[in-house]
Amino acid sequence: MKNTKEHTDITLEYYNNNASAFTTDTQNVDFSEFQKDFLRFIPDGGLILDLGCGAGRDSKAFIDAGYSVDAVDGSEALCKIAESHIGKSVTCTRFQDFEPQGMYDGIWACASLLHLNPDEISELLKKLVEHLKPSGYMYLSFKYGEFAGFKSGRFFQNMTEGNFRRLLQAIPSLHVVKETITGDVRPGRENEQWLNIIISNTLYKEHVHIMESDG
Repeated sequence: MKNTKEHTDITLEYYNNNASAFTTDTQNVDFSEFQKDFLRFIPDGGLILDLGCGAGRDSKAFIDAGYSVDAVDGSEALCKIAESHIGKSVTCTRFQDFEPQGMYDGIWACASLLHLNPDEISELLKKLVEHLKPSGYMYLSFKYGEFAGFKSGRFFQNMTEGNFRRLLQAIPSLHVVKETITGDVRPGRENEQWLNIIISNTLYKEHVHIMESDG
């Protein structure tokens, strides 16, 4: 299954054209519960890749908490907003073209990989794991379900627990350590469900699989 360049262009055009509204909708949302859950796996002062940083909400929270952050997004308009918000440069690139440079303690991909199809997600994870420390962790979130296609001007690939685990079969060093199904944190959208996943890049730790649902 191939996502076309046109699909990505349409999605990025949406974010460029709606950057101000998207910022208003997301930048000040309280996402601290998810951030803290992720950070408990990351050493103090560690290096985090915020892949799909949007308007910079999570990057700023991590920086304010004392972490080093490399922020990346595909939308030029959102990159400019994020740079102003976090006070540092943001790499602007398509995820398909992204070439990580560092070795990360953690990778944060909040509501970002959902704009790729399963083949692209798998290929990107293979690339990312090469830049994740052996004891590193990733956080990823997807709209929950089976839908794949265009909605509200963007391409979406929803995800279930089973579908995501099938993606990981090709990357044996990655293990799911926590999965939660939650409602959208934005007011008025609580009935929209999200799959939140924390995965670990290690074969040497005992892993705990946690399933929770508040949706």
